[in-house]
Amino acid sequence: MGEGWFSKPVSVAVGVAGNVRIVESAREAIKMLSENWRSQGSEKHKAATRACQAAVRGDTAPDVARQAFVDAAEEARVLAG
Repeated sequence: MGEGWFSKPVSVAVGVAGNVRIVESAREAIKMLSENWRSQGSEKHKAATRACQAAVRGDTAPDVARQAFVDAAEEARVLAG
């Protein structure tokens, strides 16, 4: 199993203060999606989780997972920048 490195990092606001965290791989995205995600359980959240897991396994391109993660982050209103 790999990391599923994204071609371009994704900036996500975290915590009450809105600190920015840089997510560079599908493995990092899975961790974020599983920890206190605002819209956990939504269709975009589920799709991003599945896509990131597939990227880590090598079953899909990391940038497919990246786009799914970006979509979920936009839905949860945590996409920064």
